[in-house]
Amino acid sequence: MPKKPFKIAFFELEPWEKRHFQKNLKNYEIRFIDGHLTEKNAVQINDADAIGIFIYSAVNKKILEKLPNLKLIAALSTGYDHIDLNECRKRKITVCNVPHYGENTVAEHTFALILNLTRKIHKAYERTVRGDFSIEGLRGTDLQGKTLGVVGTGSIGRHVIRIARGFEMEVIAFDRLKNPKLAKRLGFRYAGFSSLLKSSDIITLHVPYNSSTHHLINKKAISKMKKGAILVNTSRGGIIETSALLEGLKSGKISGAGLDVLEGECFIKEEKQILSSQFMKECDLKAVLQDHLLLKQPNAIITPHNAFNSWEALHRILDTAILNINSFLKRKPVNVVK
Repeated sequence: MPKKPFKIAFFELEPWEKRHFQKNLKNYEIRFIDGHLTEKNAVQINDADAIGIFIYSAVNKKILEKLPNLKLIAALSTGYDHIDLNECRKRKITVCNVPHYGENTVAEHTFALILNLTRKIHKAYERTVRGDFSIEGLRGTDLQGKTLGVVGTGSIGRHVIRIARGFEMEVIAFDRLKNPKLAKRLGFRYAGFSSLLKSSDIITLHVPYNSSTHHLINKKAISKMKKGAILVNTSRGGIIETSALLEGLKSGKISGAGLDVLEGECFIKEEKQILSSQFMKECDLKAVLQDHLLLKQPNAIITPHNAFNSWEALHRILDTAILNINSFLKRKPVNVVK
């Protein structure tokens, strides 16, 4: 008797994502459901062996009761708090996620902001499209020999440090959990937070947002910075106190700010969430940006929470999900959420 094909149902996908799964999961029976998983459409896939979901698809006891054959949940995200892990354990359902996908992507965007600020690329572009090719006021500064202060030496911070060393920058870093071996390998040194603020020509933030990092960069912190320092944030908006940053930019204490995130931005669990039509229904990011005084500052560059958004990063999400599915069926599961 022929073996039954493994049945997978995917939710919340764009057309190109569907094509990618069809191309790379040819030996499986695949179904695509537009929108997120609900009790209503769960009935349509009650014979599914696996589901691939993003963060808007909540998997709870009621959903699982409608999926009696389910063996695997492939989360197309790093976060998994939308999945009831206790219920999954009871039913012996394996849950896998995508632990890493955009570290180098965000780090590269960080340096795109830094280079824009140090070489005034955005101002030069605005001038030349108007037919003005004068260079008055466009003199920049070198990165070579400058001190970069990296706040947070996790996976993104490490990529930033590697890039900075390629520019022959001096790098100091602050992290509550120091990694001496990493510091030796990448050629940087750890410093206290106050020391980093005082010593850095450019400061870049790569820490998660929580109660201990809320307004980490505030009026007091900015007062300790070098006059003319540059501040870059590709992490979360709430890490910087906006009123203090505005004051610093206006006074010249901070010569430039590169921001991919803003305080007051809609709550974001997962970067890829921004690409979802569901997110756009819940949050009008344009309205948030239009009301933001930082937009009017000539020495601030703001991008719309786009640091994660490269084709390669998004493909890594899909390819990791494919790896998770194939590994599960080989009985060698990877990226399993404990």
